[in-house]
Amino acid sequence: MVGGEDFRIDLLFFHRGLQCLVAFELKIGKFKQEYISKMDFYLEALDRQKKKENENPSVGMILCASKDDEVVEYAMSRTLFPMMVAEYKLQLPDKEVLQKKLQELINMTLIEE
Repeated sequence: MVGGEDFRIDLLFFHRGLQCLVAFELKIGKFKQEYISKMDFYLEALDRQKKKENENPSVGMILCASKDDEVVEYAMSRTLFPMMVAEYKLQLPDKEVLQKKLQELINMTLIEE
């Protein structure tokens, strides 16, 4: 709650490795530059109201159906918060591709041991 109003983040997680809160905003359309200021607002609120003293600053992730890299670069050029914009896929890769990647991961694990 900020200024007497409720604001809602789509998803909020805690990343144990980074020791910080991670806020996700899910967008069904193309990236818009105003999403950055909204995420800045959320991250500031999280750091002031929810972050513990021993935790690192909050991180933001904006997931969009599509994005223009140049628009994202311009929109993020002056933000002070760690943030990322990414596209999501509406369907999984072919079963064969997933099986191959899984086998590669298994092989890498066996080599490291």
